[in-house]
Amino acid sequence: MENLYTSNALRLLQTADEIKARLSGEFSAVHGLSVNEFFLLLHLEQTAAHRLSRVELAKRMQISASTVTRMATPMEKIGLVDRQAYQKDARLAFVVITDAGLRKLEEARATFTKQAGYIFNNLLDEAELNQLSLMLGRLTSGTVGRLS
Repeated sequence: MENLYTSNALRLLQTADEIKARLSGEFSAVHGLSVNEFFLLLHLEQTAAHRLSRVELAKRMQISASTVTRMATPMEKIGLVDRQAYQKDARLAFVVITDAGLRKLEEARATFTKQAGYIFNNLLDEAELNQLSLMLGRLTSGTVGRLS
């Protein structure tokens, strides 16, 4: 059984890498975004106020807060996100998605959807896709900042 755990975990990681690689070129060329920047925008969009602290973003993206800062700074310069101070504690700042960021996210989401179709269309039928969705949903059910 242990071997099955290992092989499935490796397959999931390899699949994730392949999907990221496929998306990476088109996101960069067409939208000027990395896959991780796309994820950052997705996380911000899914919150009620369209904002999260850098620490919360880091938790949701499973990266360090300093990596969030390094990602958000250039995005801030081109107007996709903004920084918003917390009124009760000036040391805390939020990353907020801007209207331009929301538009860019929608454009990139169309690319993501198209690429997802290419990835799954010829490999799995509808019943298999539904089964995969259920299984992946169970694997991510306890995840902070789940994107689906």
